[in-house]
Amino acid sequence: MDKKERIAIIGAGFGGLSAAALLAKEGYKITIYEKNDRPGGRARVFKEKGFKFDMGPSWYLMPDVFETFFGEFDKSPSDYFELVRLNPAYKMIFGKGDEITISSNLEENFKLFDQIENNGAEKMKKYLKLAKFQYEVSINEILYKNINSIFTLMRPNLLVKGLKLNIFSNLKSKIDKIFESERMKKILLYSVVFLGGDPKNTPAIYSLMSHVDFNMGVWYPKGGIGVVVEALVKLNEKYGAQIEYNKEINQILVENKTVKGVKIGDQEIYYDRVIVNADYHHAESILLEEKYRSYNKKYWDKKIIAPSAYLIYLGLNTKIPEIEHHTLVLDNDWENHFREIFEEPGWPKNPSYYVCNPSKTDDTVAPPNKENLFILVPVAPGLKDSDEIRNMYFDKMITHLEDLTNRKIREEIEVKRIFSHRDFIKDYNAYKGTALGLSHTLFQSVMFRPKHKSKKIKNLYYTGQYNHPGIGVPMVLISSTIVRDLIKKDRKRSKN
Repeated sequence: MDKKERIAIIGAGFGGLSAAALLAKEGYKITIYEKNDRPGGRARVFKEKGFKFDMGPSWYLMPDVFETFFGEFDKSPSDYFELVRLNPAYKMIFGKGDEITISSNLEENFKLFDQIENNGAEKMKKYLKLAKFQYEVSINEILYKNINSIFTLMRPNLLVKGLKLNIFSNLKSKIDKIFESERMKKILLYSVVFLGGDPKNTPAIYSLMSHVDFNMGVWYPKGGIGVVVEALVKLNEKYGAQIEYNKEINQILVENKTVKGVKIGDQEIYYDRVIVNADYHHAESILLEEKYRSYNKKYWDKKIIAPSAYLIYLGLNTKIPEIEHHTLVLDNDWENHFREIFEEPGWPKNPSYYVCNPSKTDDTVAPPNKENLFILVPVAPGLKDSDEIRNMYFDKMITHLEDLTNRKIREEIEVKRIFSHRDFIKDYNAYKGTALGLSHTLFQSVMFRPKHKSKKIKNLYYTGQYNHPGIGVPMVLISSTIVRDLIKKDRKRSKN
């Protein structure tokens, strides 16, 4: 590069850190501005009394995407952290004393599926064959592409495969046609929660997540997801990118429809380009003047926002052997829970929830003979989040977990922290307190998601979970790769 362009990146989440590392390697001079006191965004870590908590993502899926990302630097994830394939991958609890475990061994799972449903193994083999096809087509033809319109997908090789991708049907109807058992349906649909969606509104192409789950496996980086954040910080240090903490951007500077830099308090700092990894709605609605916004209030009002989360972090003075590393509690009418998230927003009366117990696998995240628990309840965005509601819900969830495990959990609590809507808003400027961004509905997927480039301002870009390909750490790494490629292309075009 003949002249080092200066790029400001707003936010040190996975999107900001990955975009910074990729562009710093290309020779750009990068500064990341992070409003909080540590990196990671939603994947921050907090420590207390010897317990180490991942505050957000806890599933390490799609290991091939991580390999591809670190391969950009002639590295591998194993150069930075140790990966363990979890076995069991996870436990599902359908009621007290009524549970199954999903193995890392596919043949063991096929035996289980035959017990759950007549001819379940054979049905699952066919389903996974299609899921693998969908995943491979998506990885090779869709996920890494900057898709701005339907015409981008009109490539001959993709059109031939298009019918098998099931883009225009929903995941619930697809599963209902193949499987009869409610348990089998829950096994195959639970991942929709992590896509921020409702099974009946999520495109059937996301059945590819079953390939990710059963064929590729559920993994865990020793030390927690925070070690992946640390790896990205090290890459940034290696290539000279700077990270400034406790620096909240209050304006994106624009002149003649071209980005000019950022403003912190009264200080204006000038850059050639700006990349936003902050909440997309916040950047558009707060950091930009109205005339420069690509998406107005009407646009956001019409969008289906992904759930928020009621999170409980617990450090316990005892072991809870009944809870696996990943445990999904699905002993209710989960369709009613989805209704309380998307159709009739309110605090769910009998929610499904997820419990992460990383100390089951990793003795570095809790003191000896103690347990590190993370409880997540998906809840509607935009709900009232008072201390009274938080405390009531804490009692509700702990009572339920105590009943399932026959353990006096309250008596063993050493560390307790609750994190919900108002914290997502305060710490991440999250729209309506969403934990995830935009749901993956048909018209909020691929080319229908907010764009990586501003429609109105030259040299302003976006990376993160709002963009294509969407929600999840692997998807955000891909989003940053797309932004890197766009900037290289734009720079080449401007030089010509």
